[in-house]
Amino acid sequence: MFLRNCWYVAGWSHHFPEGGLVARTILGDPIVFYRKGDGGIVALEDRCCHRHAPLSRGRIEGDDLRCMYHGLKFSASGKCIEIPQQDIIPSTAVVRSYPVVEQDCWVWIWMGDPARADDAVIPRALNHNDPDWFMLTGELTYEANYELINDNLLDLSHLSYVHQSTLGRNSMSWGESRPRTTAIDRGVRIERWVVNHPRPYYLKLPAGSLSDMWASYDYVVPGVFLLATKSYPLGAAAQSSMRAPRAEPDWVSSTSQAVTPISEDKTVYFYSSCLSRRLASEEHAREQMAVIERAFSEDRAMIEAQQQIIASTRQSRMLQLASDGALNRFRRLMAGLIAAEQETNPTLSVEAAHAVA
Repeated sequence: MFLRNCWYVAGWSHHFPEGGLVARTILGDPIVFYRKGDGGIVALEDRCCHRHAPLSRGRIEGDDLRCMYHGLKFSASGKCIEIPQQDIIPSTAVVRSYPVVEQDCWVWIWMGDPARADDAVIPRALNHNDPDWFMLTGELTYEANYELINDNLLDLSHLSYVHQSTLGRNSMSWGESRPRTTAIDRGVRIERWVVNHPRPYYLKLPAGSLSDMWASYDYVVPGVFLLATKSYPLGAAAQSSMRAPRAEPDWVSSTSQAVTPISEDKTVYFYSSCLSRRLASEEHAREQMAVIERAFSEDRAMIEAQQQIIASTRQSRMLQLASDGALNRFRRLMAGLIAAEQETNPTLSVEAAHAVA
């Protein structure tokens, strides 16, 4: 089950070129995207209301979209404005139009009631398109339910195990660190010191170089991960009494990631890797991204294997541990929002969403 009254990342801005039609499936809905003459993005139901041909096989005409099966033409609002060989256009000749916002190099789409779309609640990505930061981007598709990916990102103790030789750097620092979790608006904030953690190999420092690393991230509805990490000399964690540091770090990185369900058992995952130009080089940025992408492949292999076990097991009840605090809190938050949405509009589904238009 999905939360529909919410903004989801549909893709990176560069995924939506001028003059191109881009087909996506989000929460089970087929959607076609294109840019208007002013550069603004349109998102329409990718299903002509006539014979259900995909509009993504259509043709852009100015700011409008023509179905190339029988020639119906739709405006950016989703309303049919032309039917060949027919002067009268029925009021039912319409496809759903979705609210879209382009922000921080991401294209966001509102999947629920358009009247409730509020772009003020869109999370701000960290350092995207900031000239003072190197930024690289990627995406990955999982054959798994989105909740398993949320769980993975809400408990970073797995870095010492799943990512032993990549992000874990052959250290138990992540696995042994204890995070502090607090509630924030529409999400949770998770903070921790990762003490005596090896520095990245690509810094070409002496073997065994260690640091104390402060990692703080917000995880917000529906599955947006905003992480900043700051590295300090050894002893910084103790000097800060294991609280948030105030001193200037000697290494800073950030990543913003978004989990978008395609269907109940398929999910797309968008991610960035950002490094401060003041403290790092372009080569560092490329090497860090290479490590991140190897690590995310490790995540995908584990989570897809986990999904297969869940799908084939009658009793899928999971043991709860102390380290599950953040992911359980976020699951409860999402479940509560979905329940409230269903209570307000129990027919809110793919079929009902089509009727909104």
